[in-house]
Amino acid sequence: MSNLARKKIKRKNAPGNRSDLGWEHGVEVGSRQVQCNYCKEIHSGGIYRLKHHLAGTRKNVSACPSVPENVREKFATLLYAQSEASIKKKRWYTIEEEDDGSDDELVEVQQLHSSKGRGKHIGSMDKFVTKKKQVTMNRVFKKGERDLVIQQIARFFYTSAISFNCVKNPEFLQMIDMISRFGIGLKPPSYHEIRETCLKKEVDFTQQMLEEYKVEWKKTGCSIMSDDWSDKKRRSICNFLVNSPKGTIFLYSIDTSNISKIVEKVCQMLDEVVDRVGEENVVQLVTDNAANYKLAGEMLMQKRKCLFWTPCAAHCLDLMLEDFEKKIKDHKYTIAKEKKITTFIYSRAMLLNWLRDFTKGRELIRPAATRFATSYLTFSCLNEFKGELMAMFSSEQWRCSKFAKTKEGKRIHAIVMDNNGFW
Repeated sequence: MSNLARKKIKRKNAPGNRSDLGWEHGVEVGSRQVQCNYCKEIHSGGIYRLKHHLAGTRKNVSACPSVPENVREKFATLLYAQSEASIKKKRWYTIEEEDDGSDDELVEVQQLHSSKGRGKHIGSMDKFVTKKKQVTMNRVFKKGERDLVIQQIARFFYTSAISFNCVKNPEFLQMIDMISRFGIGLKPPSYHEIRETCLKKEVDFTQQMLEEYKVEWKKTGCSIMSDDWSDKKRRSICNFLVNSPKGTIFLYSIDTSNISKIVEKVCQMLDEVVDRVGEENVVQLVTDNAANYKLAGEMLMQKRKCLFWTPCAAHCLDLMLEDFEKKIKDHKYTIAKEKKITTFIYSRAMLLNWLRDFTKGRELIRPAATRFATSYLTFSCLNEFKGELMAMFSSEQWRCSKFAKTKEGKRIHAIVMDNNGFW
């Protein structure tokens, strides 16, 4: 190839050339400096180092904590393939040409040969072994070790009944990263450390964060939000949260089972929360739209002129949906028929199995935060699977079943087949 032809061939990673796949996931911000699109960190070394950052190889660069799993696997596979291709080209390079004297892995392999009485062959073998070849072999073995480690982590999740969503928690990724940085010899925390020592430190850390939020409350103001609910023991609990531009934090909760929910008592409870947060910091107080909370909010506004009471928007919408169901005749009758359909199917395992065959695993019931919202979301699902429901109730499977011969089965069949104008 002539020198002129060589000059026309532009290196893939050369400045100005954007044909490398890595440029889809990073932005050049300076001379050989690239910013990651996911964690926004800036790394020197150009696009080559960004790809190692995305693949998580930790080769002269930290791993990206925010990269999607499919992108990470894509670049790990790409870099592995490039490494294999490079090894094939340089298979006969000597160690003197490739190694800088810091390849501990190669030394370990040589020691292994020596321990088996093969030391006399090392001098003749090392000319045919390269550093990159050794790294690739180590990576293959490491892949097997990783599979065992990942399986053990998964087994811990399974045997402890831990939610799978925990792997998406940034703290989980941070934990794995810190364990890998510590290396061999990490002593796991004891029961006492988890239950006492670390817990107290975490409480102190949380209190420090709370102080940072309090500083923000003084700058921008905040909103106090109350949330009434009942636990599994039917105790009435009221949670109080504080929202500001910095974020929402949980303040505290109280057991209101023994507290009369008369207006004066509710007003006193809300007044104590305002004192705790600081009247000068509170812009509004958000509660549900129940009559006692509404009157208590108005009383509080008369006492404290600098804040407003605001009804919860979600509760207002829930009350609207409740009124639709109770006061609009068409809604009332249609929801009653909807509940008959879903109750009839979901209380019989065989019918539910048939339904999932027709809907390809999709469900008719869409649970929501409130039961009235659930009714209308279920409406949407019934309408979406109207054809599948009709196909199921007109199938040979249904006609030959014992359910089709019962009075209730005949009523449900009539509703689904729209004999009474349900749809």
